Amino acid sequence: MLYFKIEKFEGPLGLLLQLIEKEELDITEICLAKIADQYIDYIRSSQQMKPEEIADFLVVAAKLLLIKSRALLPFLKGEAEEEIREFEDQLRMYQEFLAAAKKIEAIIGKKRFSFTREFNRQAILANADIFSPPKKLTAGDLSGLFNEIIKNVKPPELLEEKKLEQTVNIEDKILTIQRILIDRLRVSFNHILSSARSKTEMIVSFLALLELIKQKNVVVAQSNIFGEIEISRAA
Repeated sequence: MLYFKIEKFEGPLGLLLQLIEKEELDITEICLAKIADQYIDYIRSSQQMKPEEIADFLVVAAKLLLIKSRALLPFLKGEAEEEIREFEDQLRMYQEFLAAAKKIEAIIGKKRFSFTREFNRQAILANADIFSPPKKLTAGDLSGLFNEIIKNVKPPELLEEKKLEQTVNIEDKILTIQRILIDRLRVSFNHILSSARSKTEMIVSFLALLELIKQKNVVVAQSNIFGEIEISRAA
């Protein structure tokens, strides 16, 4: 246990808090800054500091700070006191998490990763649906009940048949046009559209042709405004 030595007090921090709360010691005569300095020196000299010890110190120090603030500042608002309490609650919660973490670490150290839940028969029976037939129930009664259940079962519903439409993308159409131009020097755009199975595919074919023109992979020619569009490989 850490002992503090200041003017008018020597001992653990918890004892200092008790004496002040019992009004056996005047908080205004205690230098909290010296206590903080001694604790910082203790932390620096300690090779291994436990987190729970730090949390305990902060809780007591927060209480001492609140008491001294009340003594020096009588007009201290309740909001400040509430903030101190919230800080204490957070530190207590932190201590609980530390304790739980230590237990988990010990369990992992034992290489136990499977656990059983404590069996509570009454709780299970209270929340479970239990089949408890009457003693006079016969096999014929059960057969009749099951037949009634089967009659109430709805027959399987036939779903409407849906046909999957084959999707066409620009990349596929570009490859199609390029393959045609491998075997032929020139091809008409109408020839490419002749294999289209929908208006969508026609539009995609036209977009593919525009992309090939943009990439300068093909050259197109048209004798007149409404004439045939001839496609050939770029030189």
